[in-house]
Amino acid sequence: MPKTKTKLKSTPAPKKSAPSKTSKTPPARMTLKEVMTTLEKAGTAQARKTYTRHGAAEPMFGVSFGDLKKLLNKIKVDQELAEALWDTGNFDARNLAAKVCDPANFPPKLLDEWAKVPIGWIWGGYAGQIAAEGPHGKAKAEKWLAAKDDPTRTAGWCTVGAMAMIDEATPDAWFTDHLAEVEKGIKSPTTSNRHRYVMNNALIAIGCRNPALRKAVTAAAKRLGTIEIDHGDTDCKTPDAIERMEKAWDRAKASGFASPAAQERARESMRTRC
Repeated sequence: MPKTKTKLKSTPAPKKSAPSKTSKTPPARMTLKEVMTTLEKAGTAQARKTYTRHGAAEPMFGVSFGDLKKLLNKIKVDQELAEALWDTGNFDARNLAAKVCDPANFPPKLLDEWAKVPIGWIWGGYAGQIAAEGPHGKAKAEKWLAAKDDPTRTAGWCTVGAMAMIDEATPDAWFTDHLAEVEKGIKSPTTSNRHRYVMNNALIAIGCRNPALRKAVTAAAKRLGTIEIDHGDTDCKTPDAIERMEKAWDRAKASGFASPAAQERARESMRTRC
């Protein structure tokens, strides 16, 4: 009988394993030394002169906000580095510290220290913004407004203004209560120019929160009339509260937002964009 050929079963080829995804190595964190070297190289005499006119003091390199933004984009958020930058005492390093810090995890006592240091007219705005973006905004505003030193009280008003724009949880009554303080404080002859300036800014911010507060601020601004502030050897001008507020409302409406505050909440933080 003819032999029957046995069919051999073919062995399936082994499945090719999918190429493993190579995990990207996160970029190395910048060290304090690297950041300070970069800041020093970016400094200019012209910027130092400008910052000095606005109340800044040595030590400083004179770094433009554009160059600070480049560093911010590289560093992102680094609270540990922010604290190290602050400890240098350098004006530019402290400006960068306000940008790379983490408001949600900022030590409350350290924030008090930052608020009371007078390192230029812009600083109260940064300290106030950090407080408003974190969990202690209202508590810090009330504590700082009751302080005896002018820089801390200034930071308190900056916090009130920042909260008016970004904190949706705080009731309107809290801001209404502060309107009376603004009217009294701005009129007082003992109120410093810088303090008067940030109170006026807080007034505008409260009026940008919603229609009801817009109406209340408009009435308060009319009672106050023209606010005189000496800006020293700078080109700064005191904004007219009603005019600035109306322009903000017009821009917000034109962009489809219910209020300037709603528009601000949709933007990058003032702290990192300015």
